[in-house]
Amino acid sequence: MSIIRSFSTRARVAALLLCVGGAPAWAAPATSYDPDALKLALSWEKIKFQIDDPAEQIKQIDALAEQADALAAQHPDKSDIVIWDGIITSERASLYNEHGGLTGPIKALQYATRARDTLERMEKKDPKAMDAGAPTSLGVLYYRVPAFPMGFGDKAKARKLLEEAVRNAPNGLDAHYFYADFLQEQGDYAKSAEVLKHALTLPTHPERPIWDKNRRIVIQELLEKVESKAGK
Repeated sequence: MSIIRSFSTRARVAALLLCVGGAPAWAAPATSYDPDALKLALSWEKIKFQIDDPAEQIKQIDALAEQADALAAQHPDKSDIVIWDGIITSERASLYNEHGGLTGPIKALQYATRARDTLERMEKKDPKAMDAGAPTSLGVLYYRVPAFPMGFGDKAKARKLLEEAVRNAPNGLDAHYFYADFLQEQGDYAKSAEVLKHALTLPTHPERPIWDKNRRIVIQELLEKVESKAGK
């Protein structure tokens, strides 16, 4: 993305802070979830996929983020809960970046940084938890947030984390989707298509039908886009 030097600070941040949206939502079978983490996951997917009004989305993600922060503080040893706290904070960054008004992009970078710090801790502690939830979400942040001086983005770190995620989560739908999305952004359409096709063969997650259905729709759409680009 080009840098527009004549913009105001707010506009430059908005232009450079790439949407963190589409934050991962890992769905290992619900039986493996901590019950509180599952509640966070189900609430997140309803906000993301079933609410159309941006103002209402922000209102609800703010409330959910407070719940997640409190649970993570109470249960720092429970990987599922802490990872979901990071995911929800990342989604909060996305919504504020897109719909947060004048101060939205600045808040978005603050939330993205907070999510990064949480997920870095979890990637070191438990990189395989929740279908490699921590390295996947961390990789997304590193390839969608701009690089220094406007942010902390780092494509090399993103690649390393996403490759780690697909190794650790062979059935991880989000790990494969976001790795493929990163690959197509880097122009590697053939590899991206290969990863996406594999993702569509992965087992469904009936405990989380909203997330599973919507993620597969996005994967199919991206595959069509990638195949179109590869054919040019």
